[in-house]
This record gives sequence, C-alpha cells and structure tokens, in this order.
Amino acid sequence: MKTIKDIGIVGYGAYVPMYRIKNSDIARVWGNDPIRVPVKEKSVPGPDEDACTIACEAARNAILRAALDPKKLGAVWVGTESKPYAVKPTATIVAEVIGATPLINAADWEFACKAGTEALQGALGYVGSGMSDYAMAIGVDTAQGQPADALEYTAAAGGSAMIVGPASEALATYEASCSFVTDTPDFWRRQYEHYPKHASRFTGMPAYFYHITNAAKNLCSEVGKEPNDFDYVIFHQPNAKFPMAAAGMLGVDKEKVIPGLISPYIGNTYAGSAVLGLAAVFDVAKPGDTVLCVSYGSGAGSDAFSFTMTDKIDEVRNNAPNVKSYIGRRVSIDYATYARYRQKIRM
Repeated sequence: MKTIKDIGIVGYGAYVPMYRIKNSDIARVWGNDPIRVPVKEKSVPGPDEDACTIACEAARNAILRAALDPKKLGAVWVGTESKPYAVKPTATIVAEVIGATPLINAADWEFACKAGTEALQGALGYVGSGMSDYAMAIGVDTAQGQPADALEYTAAAGGSAMIVGPASEALATYEASCSFVTDTPDFWRRQYEHYPKHASRFTGMPAYFYHITNAAKNLCSEVGKEPNDFDYVIFHQPNAKFPMAAAGMLGVDKEKVIPGLISPYIGNTYAGSAVLGLAAVFDVAKPGDTVLCVSYGSGAGSDAFSFTMTDKIDEVRNNAPNVKSYIGRRVSIDYATYARYRQKIRM
C-alpha cells in the first residue's frame, strides 16, 4: 500500500519504566529452571505509571524531535491492549497533556500486540491522503501475565510515539506498507478476566511466523526488494528467539536485526514492541539506510513498513532521550514489590 502524498516520520519518541525484575527471581518463586527463562529481565511500571503515562512521555519526546507545535497535529491515536479505562479513551488524555486539543481527532486502537502499528498505518493513510498535515501514532502497553504462567516472564511495559508528516520534513521517508491478517486465535482475554490465555507453542506456528513472514514477503514484492536488502530489520519481539528465527526464515542477516532487538533487556512490550524496536533503530541509523519493520498481533495479523532514513535524523536524534538510555536507567526490584506494583495481590 502506498500513499498519494510523499510522507514520512518527522518525529519519534520512546519511554520505558525504570523498574526491572530478573526472570531468575520469577523462576525461583515458582520453582522453575532459571536457565530456561526466555529473557533476562523485564521492565515493570511503577505504582504511578500506566499505559497512559507512558504514552504521554513518549509523545512529549516525539514532539521534541519533530520541533512541532502540537496544535498542528490532526490526530493522536493510541494503540494498546492495557489502557487504564475500559470506557474512556487514553488518546484524549495524551492530546490534552501535549497541548494538542481541542481541534483534533483522538481515538484508541486495538489489535493485540500490533495495535501500535495499526495506529501508525492509520496515521500514514490520514496524512498520505491529505486529510491532515501531521498525525501521531503511539504503541504502548503495561502487559500482564498470570502468576506462574509463561507470559509472566516476558509481559513488560514501554511505548513509542511516531509523528507522521510531509516527506520534506521527515527523518525517515515512507515507501510502502502491507497488512496480512487471518482469524488465528493464539492469544486472547475475555472481558472481566484479569489475565490473557494463549495457545502455548501454537503462538509460534501457525501464528507469529506465518503472519510475520507473509507480511514481509508481500511488502518486499510490492517494493521490488528482498528482506535482506534492507539495512535494518525489526520484528515484533515476544522474546529474543522468535525475531531471530523469523530472520532465518526470510534470509535476513542476524546482524541487521540486533540493533532493534530490545526484548532481551526489557521483555515484550506488546503494542509497544515493534515501534520501540523502530525507535531503537532510528537512534543508530544513518542517512540513506533502509528499514523494514514488521509487527505481529495475536488474533492474528502483521503490519510491514518500508522506510528510508534522511539527513534530518542526524539533526534531531539527540533532541530527546534514546531507547538505550531508558534501558540503562534501571532499578532492580524483587518479586514481592513487583507483585504489589502490578496489583497481583488482590485483597
């Protein structure tokens, strides 16, 4: 899919909470083997943090890099599966905090772990069709895993915001995108349930790998490239192994995946995963570099995007904290504190 107007990413920002719990601590509490845990540690939102506060921080950082008057935004869209209100949009709060209200379209988007790229896809279409000069898309989550479940080792917190605008102002120009979707119920949570359920090993195949590889292949066919032609490749990161396995299936050099691989340090940020990986790549990419980003959301589907970095990236990169700085800003907590912060103890 391509747009009528030439557009791109004019600003980006990220945020990751500073609290971390080691997965060896989780394994110790539940009597599991700490050597076999999927990631080393994961980020944990503090008692005063939720998906909304994380989205606000990421949005502010994106505004700083874009050097944009928030009143020029035509939309603020937040993709998440852990918004603090069941009936009340998160996007209106974010828009108010950054000073973008009242003449703006604000809405929450949902598609499991690809809710963030779903919002980005919408923002690209919104600006690319000429309906607005600028639009902000945010992917953010404070993911929950049931105690003792495999998800508890990876369900983490974090988010990233992307501002779409004219190609003439872009730090990364947009080439094309592709969405690939089927009804594959590999992960779900019914209303009123506290924790999601999943289809165990079937979350890999036919879910994650089938959608990731087909979205990437179809996008590459549209733009006349092979996946390994890109300088950087980002995949959704439920753990450290899946993105590397997807790279092998698509013939991508693993060195191209590593710069955007953040799950080993902070876990799976769900709707924030692919866009946080994209932000991490923007932090290091050079003008002229090409970037392939492929998300995955259970239910199931993938969005794939092709971007090319411009000279502007060197001008704006240091205008806000980078992903690496947020990863390095860590405070270790024990399981009891983690359980209290995540409200796993219900009185």
